[in-house]
Amino acid sequence: MINKTFDIFWRDISPFAVGFDRTFDALSLLADSKSQTTNYPPYNIRKVSDEQYTIELAVAGFEEKDIEIEAEEDNLTIKGKRPSKASEGLVHQGLSSRDFERKFVLSEDMVIKGAALSNGMLYVGLERIIPDHKKPRKIELTSKNKILN
Repeated sequence: MINKTFDIFWRDISPFAVGFDRTFDALSLLADSKSQTTNYPPYNIRKVSDEQYTIELAVAGFEEKDIEIEAEEDNLTIKGKRPSKASEGLVHQGLSSRDFERKFVLSEDMVIKGAALSNGMLYVGLERIIPDHKKPRKIELTSKNKILN
């Protein structure tokens, strides 16, 4: 249902959007995978400023050696794998100890600044860095012959 709504939205705005095919393909992929993912571990995405964001994951019980963070192109993957431990003596286990994999799609201008684990929370710092060629600039008018050659 999400993907069908997205396809209708894309069809309605596509005459006005140039060069966004890759972006909308990534969003469509996320919409498809949304129904297949779990909510573990819970996370927040915090906007710190116009250019800075932080992804916060609740990873109680995980140590630095148990967590792997990988960036590949515009994809951020965070994996947690704990060695299996016997749950001896537990009367009730309310804290999950399962492995996880959480994926995020980042915009092309997002850069991962670093990651830290503190008090059961994993923080991944992100910053939007806009290259000079993408910043606003004035376009001077010239003759038609100069732009067509």
